[in-house]
Amino acid sequence: MSVNLFGTDGIRGKVNLTIVDEEEAITKLIEQREISPPVLRLIGESLGRCAEVGSKEAPRVVVGWDERPANNLLANHLTVGLNIAEFEVIHIGLCATPALHYAAILFEAEFGCMITASHNPVEDSGLKIFSKYGYKTTPEFELELSRNAISLSQEEREIDSIDNERLSQPTVSHDLAEWSKINHPKWLTQRYQILTDLIQQDLSNATKIRQPLLIDSSKGVGRLWLADWLSGNGIQAVEVSDEAAALNNNCGAGDFSPTQEWTFEEARKSPHILINQLPQCEAGTLVAAALDGDGDRCLLIETTNTGFRVIDGDRIADTFLSCVTRFDTNWHLAASIESDLSLTTNLQRYPKPVTVSETAVGDRWLSFKLSKNEITNFMTSSSLPGVLGVEDSGHIVLASPHPTQNESWSLVGDGAMTMVAYLLATTADKSGLMQRGWKQRQSVKNVDRSKWNGKNELSDNVERAFLEKLSGFGKVTQWSRTTVPGEPNLMLIYCLYRGAKLSIGVRNSGTQAKISVSARLEHGGDNHGIQQAIDEACDLLAKHMINH
Repeated sequence: MSVNLFGTDGIRGKVNLTIVDEEEAITKLIEQREISPPVLRLIGESLGRCAEVGSKEAPRVVVGWDERPANNLLANHLTVGLNIAEFEVIHIGLCATPALHYAAILFEAEFGCMITASHNPVEDSGLKIFSKYGYKTTPEFELELSRNAISLSQEEREIDSIDNERLSQPTVSHDLAEWSKINHPKWLTQRYQILTDLIQQDLSNATKIRQPLLIDSSKGVGRLWLADWLSGNGIQAVEVSDEAAALNNNCGAGDFSPTQEWTFEEARKSPHILINQLPQCEAGTLVAAALDGDGDRCLLIETTNTGFRVIDGDRIADTFLSCVTRFDTNWHLAASIESDLSLTTNLQRYPKPVTVSETAVGDRWLSFKLSKNEITNFMTSSSLPGVLGVEDSGHIVLASPHPTQNESWSLVGDGAMTMVAYLLATTADKSGLMQRGWKQRQSVKNVDRSKWNGKNELSDNVERAFLEKLSGFGKVTQWSRTTVPGEPNLMLIYCLYRGAKLSIGVRNSGTQAKISVSARLEHGGDNHGIQQAIDEACDLLAKHMINH
């Protein structure tokens, strides 16, 4: 069986700088999810074998990274591999993942490489790779890349220290965060203007916002410019993550669940830098926004009568659609299998019809589904394409104008743009809160993931256990079992439970040794008995997948 070094969203793992042997580096990545410098060099070299043959003698690769302790060293080793593969290497330095997407298109690069582990702890790092169209790479491409890297690790290749130092230098290097600090806000301003032209509102008209709005950029590069950008566009804002000890350390969106709530007392006692600063004010007031370490997702926080709650990606998408569907564009919504089921079933609340698709977990699948003809190419339109992708974790995918080609668009998830889109939508949409369904997600940890594939006998037993348990609590009809592209081990079940739509998903984690069981029930359904069915399924999975 072929080994794919990549997970749900790139390669991630705990950094180990003591590893120098390439074969050991690959083994540690596969078996213990450890990231080491040789892995980055191998990936850099392997990209040369995967590049399309074109007219350029030296195709470009753009490299950026977030502020993790080992990332400069990892960038140097990636650059060694890329130079061996005879790429022209451009370093844009510290940046958010969406800025790397933008740079890859701007510089007409063959690939964009972002060194990050997203919301993972600062001790971790990893790599996300973008194609020339600004989309994350496909599993097929990643499998080929993995084969090449594993093959290279088994060859005897040595570079002396002088050559290694030379090869670690990029063709072009931008100082620290200056490229992103200048270009990311410029790009955001362009996208903001497109939306203001569409809905005829700007941020100065935003209501129910407590100012200054607290911004938590997770001590990522957004802390250098995002609060200032908002203040310059009509919403006074202050950044709080400067106080954090390190990236993602008690700061940012990575510590929140989509349905999380806090009482006023819990918030005051929270170790999280943003939560313990939240101000008490009228219920329904937006008080804060939190991004993750690499800036590609955003969760918002509002007050309640007793404390605070997260405004997740599903509600952000619902608010945005309620606003923009008042205009002429026909919108296509792509939602992951973990989004609120009512978001895709309660479509009559929108002024105009919305086409709906369901995708695998991971924002790349949202982009693939929404791109024209589902191929990774630029979209063509004289106005903002009516496409929206959502994950409840705060990933919102929207069309982005090509930096140099008129009427050409890519798709990207950007936490800063997600926040701006929500704030703008609230200036024009008065339809009220989303009618939420019920959902629950539960994991079994420290499992042998090879024992589950969504199609084997264990899968059949779990399906049978669900059906029998649910049937003991209420009427179950229209039972069907399926999957979605991009989730090879997913068992996805749809049915009517007590007359309401119910979705059940069981899938291996793409990055950790755990398996997740989730259930989603549309608004108005009775969830009695579903939790008991989830518990029984988890017990069955633990019995067969944990090595005792």
